[in-house]
Amino acid sequence: LCRTEHMFLGDRKNIIQSFILSDDEAVKQQALADLLKVQTEDFLAMFKTMSGRDVVVRLLDPPLHEFLDNPRELEVAITKKEAAGASEEELATLRARLRRIDGMVESNPMLGLRGVRLSVVFGDLPLMQVRAVATAAARLIKEGVDPRPEIMVPLVSITAEHVQTREVIERVIAEVSAEEGVELNIPVGTMLELPRACLVADEIAHHADFFCFGTNDLTQTTFGFSRDDAEAKFIPLYMHKKILKDNPFETIDAAVLELVRMAVEKGRAANPDMHFGVCGEHGGDPKSIKGLFNVADVDYVSCSPYRVPLARLAAAQAKLEAKRSA
Repeated sequence: LCRTEHMFLGDRKNIIQSFILSDDEAVKQQALADLLKVQTEDFLAMFKTMSGRDVVVRLLDPPLHEFLDNPRELEVAITKKEAAGASEEELATLRARLRRIDGMVESNPMLGLRGVRLSVVFGDLPLMQVRAVATAAARLIKEGVDPRPEIMVPLVSITAEHVQTREVIERVIAEVSAEEGVELNIPVGTMLELPRACLVADEIAHHADFFCFGTNDLTQTTFGFSRDDAEAKFIPLYMHKKILKDNPFETIDAAVLELVRMAVEKGRAANPDMHFGVCGEHGGDPKSIKGLFNVADVDYVSCSPYRVPLARLAAAQAKLEAKRSA
């Protein structure tokens, strides 16, 4: 799994900030062009290294304000510049920037303008990512490399979100295919991380090539827990009082596992050619892996690199146990 938001950090943060904050369309388009160039270079290197192996590219997921300056820190900086006698022109520019950033701050960003909603509201940015993926794949095919990218649409809860986004994704892939003179077959799947998506998985499955369950967010939205707040404020106490047996963000909860199982069942019935995976902390937890393979019947788990050996061992043990029980 490739989480593309990490590609916008570091020295590239200024570029995406120009796209988000500028009122000048020419500035926005230049920022997109700059991002397209660096994203294409990233994917060229990634797909070449992973030749012959699937790479699931998740489109931009977090809310856009995460790429911007902290508004309160910017306020302090403005105050310091005022005290230092900065020009009115400089101060006016900074104040305008602060107003734009304040306007993008959300009350509950985890459930706000993020994931597929960014593709609907700010179509240019995710589509730039699709073009970068397709361009990199096409160029490598012409070099004799075997790139196998898959594009994943995050935080889908409404079937029409995925349908409309997929239509645009496929149009961009077709454009790149014609421009590069290469036939491209890039699967497009859905990231299921909301209970509603699991409940309507059969509807979404008709329009998706694969499902990947984001069990971190699925756990948050099933419990109504904010992970950071819950783990800091009350989950240790809940475990001490035996309200919770395990931390549900470390070991998958039975209700969350049931949502995954149900969605896999619905999805497979509607589209037998689909494959199903899980990403998140649970993909590296042996107890969770056992349930995900033997109860939910997923095809694979994805986890952080340092947990891969443990995850592979747990997956093999789960499959062997299932065979013995059959």
